Amino acid sequence: MKAAVHSRYGPPDVVRVAEVDKPSIEDQDVLVKVHATTVNRTDCAYRAARPFFMRALTGLARPRRAVLGTEYAGVVEAVGSGVTSFAVGDRVFGYNEGAFGSHAEYLSVPQGGAIATMPTGVTFEEAAPGTEGAHYALAFIRKAGIRAGQDVLVHGATGAIGSAAVQLLKHRGATVTAVCDTAHLELLKGLGADRVVDRTAQDFTRDEQSYDAVFDAVGKSTFGRCRRLLKPGGVYLSSELGPWCQNLLLPLVTPLFRGRKVKFPFPVQDQEMVRYFRDLIETGEFRPVIDRRYPLEQIVDAYRYVETGRKTGNVVITVVPPN
Repeated sequence: MKAAVHSRYGPPDVVRVAEVDKPSIEDQDVLVKVHATTVNRTDCAYRAARPFFMRALTGLARPRRAVLGTEYAGVVEAVGSGVTSFAVGDRVFGYNEGAFGSHAEYLSVPQGGAIATMPTGVTFEEAAPGTEGAHYALAFIRKAGIRAGQDVLVHGATGAIGSAAVQLLKHRGATVTAVCDTAHLELLKGLGADRVVDRTAQDFTRDEQSYDAVFDAVGKSTFGRCRRLLKPGGVYLSSELGPWCQNLLLPLVTPLFRGRKVKFPFPVQDQEMVRYFRDLIETGEFRPVIDRRYPLEQIVDAYRYVETGRKTGNVVITVVPPN
């Protein structure tokens, strides 16, 4: 089968499309013929091994997993003898961080993993980006304990995480202020944001409104800069570790002062999560935003674009061209 492989860490050019062995399946596994996948920040971080300590998970000198790719949508090609949850021909989608492998024509996943039947009424390319950014956003929301009627600010609201967060927060009944640049004001309004702040016209950290939670979905601010935005007892969360890994340390310190807090979520990837997003996509309450599409043969260009930091929502890789 064709797959995007890398044998060393580095920039996008370390990735190449090559012929590799099709994955085998065990008794409890499902073999998926991948129709669409994505390139996202998670893939970029693992490919480059940044930050460096990630090598403890991925391989110290060289990658343990040659084929990356976390998200996918496709058709079940074969099932192991013990599989009862899926059948050949099922349209499925899911998330496979750790094992990876979706940047390929075929992917083997356990039937109990983060896989579910696809939402009805959407294409493979529309379903594939339904988990990565969204599951990070959901972890933020759950960690902060967001309830209906609370005020939340989302910085970096046009990325995969931010655009999902806006929609998931509205689903919970929160009042959402989204921060973006001028070109995307209407997009965020269309996703349900109650108020949109143009970051090119004003410094969002000087906003006069206060919030129950501030989500930095791009990791470009700090608790120190955003603290004044929080109501007493408010929560700051970021998608990145922050300078000197402060977003891992501050959650241990800030609760001691019984005031504004920093929390750092660790997302869960399981079947329940995928089914949750399937239901929201089917009802129209969540729509993964797609920026660009690339064929598998141009995946290096997709990596380069993602690393510009200018993508809006998700970048989809088409493995099987739609009819």
